[in-house]
Amino acid sequence: MKALIIEDETAAAQNLRAILRQVAPGMEILDTLESVSESVAWLESNPQPDLLFMDIHLADGESFRIFRAVEITAPVIFTTAYDQYALEAFKVSSIDYLLKPINAADVARALEKLRRLTGSERLEYGSRVRELAERQQEDTFLVHVRDKIIPLRREQIAYCYTSNEKVTACCFDGAVYPLDKTLEALQTLLPEADFFRANRQFIVSRRAVGEIVVWFGSRLALHLTVPTPERIVISKARVPEFKAWLRSVHPAG
Repeated sequence: MKALIIEDETAAAQNLRAILRQVAPGMEILDTLESVSESVAWLESNPQPDLLFMDIHLADGESFRIFRAVEITAPVIFTTAYDQYALEAFKVSSIDYLLKPINAADVARALEKLRRLTGSERLEYGSRVRELAERQQEDTFLVHVRDKIIPLRREQIAYCYTSNEKVTACCFDGAVYPLDKTLEALQTLLPEADFFRANRQFIVSRRAVGEIVVWFGSRLALHLTVPTPERIVISKARVPEFKAWLRSVHPAG
């Protein structure tokens, strides 16, 4: 059996390799990858492995993004450091999920479960994982708060804000969640029809725009329907783009 490890923590990857040498000495580890981008490039250039060990949280985002970029048919065993009670979806969608720190008994159990599955059952698990990944990519962020993973739906977000290299999602109901993504990364994940990059610090939801005021130097100031930590100003150069964005769904009457 040929396996691929997708894991951004060096110590965790080394531990998993050591365990596999112990419990599955005949398994060939094709490679160890650390990021979404690296994994996509590898999967586009190589035949599918027989098995994927995949960390949920990678250096450049959640591993669900891999599924959006490339078709994966191989069965998946997820690895994570987060509370198992928040991960029931992974339990029913993947072959198994392993809570860090991973031990030999966990890996042996997961491999035995995989061994017992028929070919059609493995394909069924693969289909479930793809559906889960697509659902997460399209609708939901998984927000890591202490030892929990909280699903945050995109329609809950009024704006995203960055300050002191920290990015926060601020919701219509007043809830605030830390995000492990840059605003640049969020731009690629949030639908352009619904969210606009106002400036270096803000991405705003269309539904949150309450009032637009002409500001000094032909700029625009946005007043949202929820409080913001500072004034949101759109530069003169971005004003035409912002107006076109508004008109694209709400044409001037």
